[in-house]
Amino acid sequence: MGMHIETERKFLVEGEAFKREAVEVHRLRQGYIARENGNTVRVRIADGTGILTVKGPGDAGGFSRKEWEIRIPAEDAEALFALCRDGRIEKSRYVIPAGGGRKWEVDVFEGDNEGLVLAEIELGAMDEAFDRPAWLGREVTGDPRYYNASLVRRPFKSW
Repeated sequence: MGMHIETERKFLVEGEAFKREAVEVHRLRQGYIARENGNTVRVRIADGTGILTVKGPGDAGGFSRKEWEIRIPAEDAEALFALCRDGRIEKSRYVIPAGGGRKWEVDVFEGDNEGLVLAEIELGAMDEAFDRPAWLGREVTGDPRYYNASLVRRPFKSW
């Protein structure tokens, strides 16, 4: 928790083979309290734990942005959902080892975003090499349609 620079790449996922490689699965619900000038304030409940996140605008390629997180009581997170604009994101997150101490986080979306499966890997640098599993599809890093904050306003099923 605290502030750090998030550098990640995002990909579509093909098939369900990734599930066999998962070492953890988490249930997430999240909503956005504010979005302006590339800044976002998000509230999330992950496996019963509340998390409040503030993200700054991304760089030109959509690879890196400042992020600050703090744990909050789940009851406070539930109360903050009342302040969220638009809808909510609900998803299951599968955590898969990626080698070199890295991990894939594969999000299987539900509700209005059902059918969308995205994989993210957080890297030390934008051009850091990493192994690409067979289930990894087209890269969508920097495509704003795939940002969670965008999927709340314009869900995948509406494309």
